[in-house]
Amino acid sequence: MVAEYTEDSIRSLDWNEHIRLRPGMYIGKLGDGASQDDGIYVLVKEIVDNAIDEFVMGFGRTIEITIQEQKVTIRDYGRGMPLGKVIECVSKINTGAKYDSKVFQKAVGLNGVGTKAVNALTSYFKVQAIREGKTKIVEFSKGVVTKDLEIQASDLRNGTIITFIPDAEIFGNYHFIDEYLDKLLWNYAYLNNGLTINFNGNKFFAKNGLLDLLESNINGSTTYPIIHIKEDDLEFAFSHSTSQYIEEYYSFVNGQHTTQGGTHQAAFREAIVKTIREFYKKDFEPSDIRSSIVAALSFKIQEPVFESQTKTKLGSMYIEPNGATVRNYIMDIVKRNLDNYLHINSETAELLLRKIMQSEKERKEMANIKKAAKDSVKKVSLHNKKLRDCRLHYDSNDERRLETTLFITEGDSASGSITKSRDVTTQAVFSLRGKPLNCYGLTKKVVYENEEFNLLQSALNIDEDIENLRYNNIVIATDADVDGMHIRMLLLAFFLQFYPELVKSGHVYILQTPLFRVRNKQKTIYSYSEEERINAISQLGTNPEITRFKGLGEISPDEFRHFIGQNIRLEPVILKKDSSIKNILEFYMGKNTPDRQAFIIENLRVDLEVL
Repeated sequence: MVAEYTEDSIRSLDWNEHIRLRPGMYIGKLGDGASQDDGIYVLVKEIVDNAIDEFVMGFGRTIEITIQEQKVTIRDYGRGMPLGKVIECVSKINTGAKYDSKVFQKAVGLNGVGTKAVNALTSYFKVQAIREGKTKIVEFSKGVVTKDLEIQASDLRNGTIITFIPDAEIFGNYHFIDEYLDKLLWNYAYLNNGLTINFNGNKFFAKNGLLDLLESNINGSTTYPIIHIKEDDLEFAFSHSTSQYIEEYYSFVNGQHTTQGGTHQAAFREAIVKTIREFYKKDFEPSDIRSSIVAALSFKIQEPVFESQTKTKLGSMYIEPNGATVRNYIMDIVKRNLDNYLHINSETAELLLRKIMQSEKERKEMANIKKAAKDSVKKVSLHNKKLRDCRLHYDSNDERRLETTLFITEGDSASGSITKSRDVTTQAVFSLRGKPLNCYGLTKKVVYENEEFNLLQSALNIDEDIENLRYNNIVIATDADVDGMHIRMLLLAFFLQFYPELVKSGHVYILQTPLFRVRNKQKTIYSYSEEERINAISQLGTNPEITRFKGLGEISPDEFRHFIGQNIRLEPVILKKDSSIKNILEFYMGKNTPDRQAFIIENLRVDLEVL
């Protein structure tokens, strides 16, 4: 049945109503904080972006951030909002100073939307502007003014203080993960020399820009010393890693992390290939040059065009106001500087050449194996029961692309329950036969020779690089028993060994499913831990029925629907800043050692089954 389309169907929404009704247009997805691209982190980023823009314009060298449970406070020492326009700046859509390129040059903020989105999506929002000995304070709830104080005298330093609490009606039972915030703030520090960020007592400061970024993010060693070059509005650094196989880029525009790349990243990749070919006077395959490359790229441009409000991909083709193309500008700087560098640093040039020749040799050796593996995948894909695909994928332009998920399950029973209860538009299922191979210490050759790994790689579409990744969320869904934990470790070893950037980019998760169902005739509570089980019993009173789920296959599809839908609980797989992938894999997946035995004994838990 379709409702009648009349004048009464037409609605005009207030600015805050529209943001609350369609938050995805403004902050991407919502989420509960388990993913680094969840909305609560975008709220933090939108406010910090404004503080960064002040720093870039030469006002304020320190940003102070505190987060206590759900309350966020961000203080900058910039110019402070004009006191007579504070309400307009934070609650009138398409209002702000970012339209004046003389006041804000090469800014992150563009459309006067970010702070308003934060205001509309928070249950409490307070803005305090301090300017020339005076201050103005306004408080809001869900975008509506609740307190508007008169301008008063103040002895505080100029700047802006914003405090907010994300609205639980929008974000549900959310939580902040410090590692995600640390990563966000370190990127700001790397990109803004001279800036100090203080977050909950920790200091973020970098002396050497993108060189520091790469040194902090490259796991293992590099083939040659990191090449670091800065000229005008472009800074880049790169080397080739000895411990990974495919390309990895950290690209930024005006300080914004463009996780999906864009025209600047495409131009950089092209420039690297062209320069190296011409320097060595050899027509190398682009894949041989870029294989194992780890690079960071920062580009500043006036009035950039992004492909969405979340600014994860640059779409600008031209540099205003001179009209030069982004491609030609980046190509010229990279080619000239890199060519000079390689001529001056002959030792580095020799090491780079050896790396390219090694990649070429490995590619040729792998060619027959890869061809056979791809032919096998094509045959199997015609009747592949391992993969139950979904309709949308991460590499599409659909607004639900961030929801795309691949569940990796053990056995047919678990995959059957998920398959019957999943959202077929955004959720796919890949079923393992049993325990996958322990790939620690093996070369990528095993990915093509092992049918299961080959099919998984094909399902994810990450053979050459992760730019064409088909699912934003890769979720390991195994039983909460010894075998399930072992399978989980084997899969993590696979990703860390061959595709560490999937983990570092925040794509890999562990599915949390309930251990207990506690119910009476009136209510059912699912408990994910012993503590939650005890709380559920106290809520339901005497003698509730308690069921202990021993495996995913025991949970009916009707029940499973609750655990992989809106209330899904995902535990992100996070690599801490000082973690070494090589050391992690060696400790957990290498030869048994006394240290590992002591670790297992110390961390051994015994769960008593509830009868």
